[in-house]
Amino acid sequence: MDRALRLPLLALAVLTMAPTAPDPAAADMARWRAEAARVTITRDDWGIPHVRGQSDADAVFGMIYAQAEDDFSRVEANYLTALGRTAEAEGEDAIWGDLRQRLYVDPAELKAQYAASAPWLKALMNAWADGLNFYLATHPGTKPKVLTRFEPWMALSFTEGSIGGDIERISLSDLKTFYGKPTPPTPEELGMVPREPSGSNGIAIAPKLTSGGKALLLINPHTSFYFRSEAQMSSAQGLDAYGASTWGQFFIYQGFNAKAGWMHTSSTVDNVDEFAERVTKRGDGYVYRYGTAERPVTSATVTLRYRKPDGSLGERRFTTWRTHHGPIVATKNGRWIAEALMWKPVPALEQSWLRTKTSDLKSFLAVASRRANSSNDTLFADSKGEIAFLMPQFMPLRDNRFDYTRPVDGADPATDWKGLHTLPSLPSVLNPRVGWVHNTNDWPWDAAGPDSPKAKDYPHYMDQTGPNARGTHADLLLKGKSGWTPEKLRVAAFDSYLPAFAELIPGLVKAWDALPADDPRRAKLAEPIASLRGWDRRWGYESTATSLAVFWGDQLWREVGGFAQAERMNVPDYIATRVRRRTSSTR
Repeated sequence: MDRALRLPLLALAVLTMAPTAPDPAAADMARWRAEAARVTITRDDWGIPHVRGQSDADAVFGMIYAQAEDDFSRVEANYLTALGRTAEAEGEDAIWGDLRQRLYVDPAELKAQYAASAPWLKALMNAWADGLNFYLATHPGTKPKVLTRFEPWMALSFTEGSIGGDIERISLSDLKTFYGKPTPPTPEELGMVPREPSGSNGIAIAPKLTSGGKALLLINPHTSFYFRSEAQMSSAQGLDAYGASTWGQFFIYQGFNAKAGWMHTSSTVDNVDEFAERVTKRGDGYVYRYGTAERPVTSATVTLRYRKPDGSLGERRFTTWRTHHGPIVATKNGRWIAEALMWKPVPALEQSWLRTKTSDLKSFLAVASRRANSSNDTLFADSKGEIAFLMPQFMPLRDNRFDYTRPVDGADPATDWKGLHTLPSLPSVLNPRVGWVHNTNDWPWDAAGPDSPKAKDYPHYMDQTGPNARGTHADLLLKGKSGWTPEKLRVAAFDSYLPAFAELIPGLVKAWDALPADDPRRAKLAEPIASLRGWDRRWGYESTATSLAVFWGDQLWREVGGFAQAERMNVPDYIATRVRRRTSSTR
């Protein structure tokens, strides 16, 4: 200020009269503060934010701001993954995950799709970016690893909210072998390492089986404690949803509003397919066989940045290849493998948001008609007393002669996807007479007891894993029961019985009983076998038998998990039916 006052009068007059360029940062801050003024965030005794906005967009602004307050690092990490930019934070080893993502995520395409989006959706994406940027502007102590500014189009890179998106089915080892250097599969990819428990349990019960005459919905996700954030978001435009959101997403992924509730479980359907292409070198490029013709394999250059040990950024460029089936992700038996999966960012984000404002089963199905949910089974209940089990609505229509759990011949036009199934053609269950539905990441054929869909009426690609012990457990808890209350349903959700070990432990005990009398393992294992023999197959905090069973199961999982994965079987089922008892000494 003092220096300005000492300027000559003429210069001061010129400066006063000269037009000043608008300050973009000041304009942004003014807009953000105006949005913030329309939002109220109230945290309850557990710290859960209850966000109220004048418009839906205002609620999005406040909800994502609250997420950033709670754990900005997880928000950023999820978008680094979704955008294919994790290596910019973590180094060159992460570049293969980024490449996998960028086979589908093209920033230029997402920007174009954002620009063409419906005004209501664009307003939500704008508010999402504004909320995150306002948080960063007002919290200088938060230091992003990479994303110092969020753009609205970025929201389209992460739209469904599942534990692991469809893209994670692509093997990073296979991808690295094709685009880099030969890399053996990891033990995790081979199914030899038990993963952190994931998946979900969902149950919906009709009013005729409840004591209060209202439908009940159990939302029981199996995730790590901080995997999702919890919030309520409401607005004067009719939004009023409560539940869980995956960090960085602006919709309630699973939860309820005043009229309806929805629960997602990871599905076992087969809707991600590999096409084995017959590729031949032609000049500077490649062609692939399709029927009697040859088509060019299209190419694109993907440039990825990565963090060097000294903190600077390096770059790697990849020439990626694609057929009409999808990007090339591997080579197997001399064929290039193209991966086909759902990539519908705008319909997926629309469906994820609009379901939070539905009021009954009819409106929920109308939103589902976008057919942009590929990995989630859904359990549904509403205030009218309607309940439902819904399959993922993105379900490619295929020739049932082929086994799509393995690569199919991309040169045969008969293997192509032929559009999508209609909702009525899927093995869903609406208002079953039995009065309940459930799913435990298992097949749909026992979703509603006797009212379940019949496998013989549907293509075999509607399931690729089969039943599981949690489904058996749910049947035991639900069949013939009535008088359900919210508390009884919560107790059932934590029932301690373990059906898998009820099937597996007797075989282990029988194998020990069959050991020769002089086998040293009889004495060595006598005490643990006695513990397991007398076990009631219920877990408990102080149960030695529970620990013994779990350690034993984990060891077998490491030994046979890869074989079970190859057979498309649950590991406990594989152990029970395929693992032979070994009674001879191996000392």
